[in-house]
Amino acid sequence: MPTEAITFPGHSGDTLAARLDLPNGPVLATALFAHCFTCSKDIPAARRIAGRLAAMGIAVLRFDFTGLGHSDGEFANTSFSSNVADLIAAAQYLAGRDMAPALLVGHSLGGAAVLRARAGIPTIKGVVTLGAPFDPGHVSHHFDAALPEIRAKGQAEVCLGGRPFVITRDFVEDISAAALAPVIAELNAALLVMHAPRDDTVSIDNAADIFTAAKHPKSFVTLDNADHLISRSEDSEYAAELIATWAGRYIDLTPPAPPPGAPEGVLRVTEADPEGFLQDIQSGPHHHAYADEPLAYGGTNRGMSPYGFVSAGLGACTSMTIRMYARRKGWQFDSVSVDVCHDKVHAQDALPSGPAKIDQFIRVIRICGTLDAEQRAKLLEIADKCPVHRTLAHSSKVTTTLKEEHPMM
Repeated sequence: MPTEAITFPGHSGDTLAARLDLPNGPVLATALFAHCFTCSKDIPAARRIAGRLAAMGIAVLRFDFTGLGHSDGEFANTSFSSNVADLIAAAQYLAGRDMAPALLVGHSLGGAAVLRARAGIPTIKGVVTLGAPFDPGHVSHHFDAALPEIRAKGQAEVCLGGRPFVITRDFVEDISAAALAPVIAELNAALLVMHAPRDDTVSIDNAADIFTAAKHPKSFVTLDNADHLISRSEDSEYAAELIATWAGRYIDLTPPAPPPGAPEGVLRVTEADPEGFLQDIQSGPHHHAYADEPLAYGGTNRGMSPYGFVSAGLGACTSMTIRMYARRKGWQFDSVSVDVCHDKVHAQDALPSGPAKIDQFIRVIRICGTLDAEQRAKLLEIADKCPVHRTLAHSSKVTTTLKEEHPMM
């Protein structure tokens, strides 16, 4: 996916660093991602979620809050309220590019921030929280030992994630006063709450409180054994897949008219793992799958192989064609299933034409129901006329062009 490195002014005028992850095709909607407390826009969970949403046509802006990551400003001068103001500033920047956000996604304290920021971003239709605290003051447990010094001296330096940060009395007072229950009750947007039961940083009780305070439409999904940072790739991919699927129910992702000669539009395959073979497959805004290779061939086995998809196309088309013909004839049966095996065989095994190998698909059709021999014979004949079978049985022409893309700076 193309990524544009951008900057925009934050709540106090400081320059904030951001990445805008763009779809390879048209932008159907835009999302805004808020990272966790003292984290950055580039944590693995943010990258994976942004990539998955971009694959379905949703551009994602993820940025570093004031004083964090590559953004300007002093962290000591920020607060929960300033994070909310930065989110509203980011939304205004996007609106200035005719990309007003429809979706907010927030992780940990960023989740609390998107709940508060929603009221200041009128275009939002959906809000997603991941491991978010119901009480923003919850983050003070990270520096409990320093609270007496902060209250007495006005500030203290604390170590968070191996890095020094100055926490001020204003910051502590701001998060302590940030009650979320009233804003959640008036969210006026669909809400998806995601949380891991074993999260030892923000307990799952927070998710229950957020969910209870919200009005419908609202959904809750467990992240099972994920850690608070959703650092494992399988957990971040699971979260990304769920967010993408859920968002499609509340955001209009109608694509533009397909190009001439392609009535189903463009199916786009994008590399998801440059170190392996995992691929994101997106067919329009609503249909997504993974392709991969088995472990024995260097893949991670998280999706069907390319030949598996070819076999699936043949099996699905065969079953559909049989059912369509039977309906037309008024023939009744309970169900149809199709088993497909793919192999390479020597051409002379099937055709009298030299030693080259060809593809062989062995198809077994099972029809459950009462049909006479003539009907079964006719359905077997019809199976050979399914469009995918005919495509595989005849020569096809594949026209390929190479488009060179340069990374956006």
